[in-house]
Amino acid sequence: MIGTERPVLAVLCGDRQPASLPAMRTIETTALVRYTDEKGLADALRGADALFLYDFLSTALRRAWPAADRLRWVHIASAGVDPVMFPELRESDVVLTNSRGVFDDSIAEYVLGVIIAFAKDLPRSLELQRRRSWQHRETERVAGRRALVVGTGPIGRAVARMLRAVGMAVSGAGRRAASGDPDFGEVHASAELTAHLPGYDYVIAVAPLTEQTKGMFDAAAFAAMAPGARFVNVGRGELVVTADLVAGLRAGRPAAAALDVFETEPLPSDSPLWTMPNVLISPHMSGDFAGWRDTLVEVFAENFRRWHSGGPLLNVVDKQLGYVPSGQ
Repeated sequence: MIGTERPVLAVLCGDRQPASLPAMRTIETTALVRYTDEKGLADALRGADALFLYDFLSTALRRAWPAADRLRWVHIASAGVDPVMFPELRESDVVLTNSRGVFDDSIAEYVLGVIIAFAKDLPRSLELQRRRSWQHRETERVAGRRALVVGTGPIGRAVARMLRAVGMAVSGAGRRAASGDPDFGEVHASAELTAHLPGYDYVIAVAPLTEQTKGMFDAAAFAAMAPGARFVNVGRGELVVTADLVAGLRAGRPAAAALDVFETEPLPSDSPLWTMPNVLISPHMSGDFAGWRDTLVEVFAENFRRWHSGGPLLNVVDKQLGYVPSGQ
């Protein structure tokens, strides 16, 4: 318990208001809640004990940080925490939690979907259908193909389980190499990623964005991929050097890509990725299932209940690593 007085909670809303959701109404019975947009964030933070970043893509907190004179806890409504990984927050005593676990299975389904789309040549089928052109083709099997999941957190593990379920041979790449992993079997060290890339038909990026992972998929990585390999990015756009990806796609390595996240979002209309025939584009929606916004508020409400009662919080981020350590 943080005291006998009602705690003050600031909520950064963005273009949607969570105030009408039942979970937020429950919180309003025990906390003084200040709903705000980016413009009013600094005012809302003055005297606030906690902050709920419902607008999880916003980077406004860094600008408003000097006004956070009583802040103890920040919860971000996403798995990725890179929008708030600025030095002042990292070095403070403020606890940071995230919404890990909400999007795992949905993103895994997306990854399986684009792999099947590539293997069964579905984009080409849709194009031929629009042209009313009957062209029989042979396609690939998914079972037996080799997939490397780069990022061994909960989302990566959900992806690995999904792909194993359809008969794919799956390995992982993470901070440390390991053998006998229950989901990946073999885990390669990310520092040695380029050496292992030639052995896989599909490379799936789900790693968190950190100083170590930023730009990890560059010209050398794409050149190392096997002929015919496909690349899927559902992690962060900044994991990829976009110019190197475009050049690689033109050169046939990777042979194709499914991209849900980008260095600049929305993807600029003049990006060559839009018109490349070997690219599938989706607008940062791989995890967004019907009802996901409500679920994010429910996750926060459970953590708020724990915080207000002095209990242990879920999904506490290691601010030096930039993600929730395994085992939490």
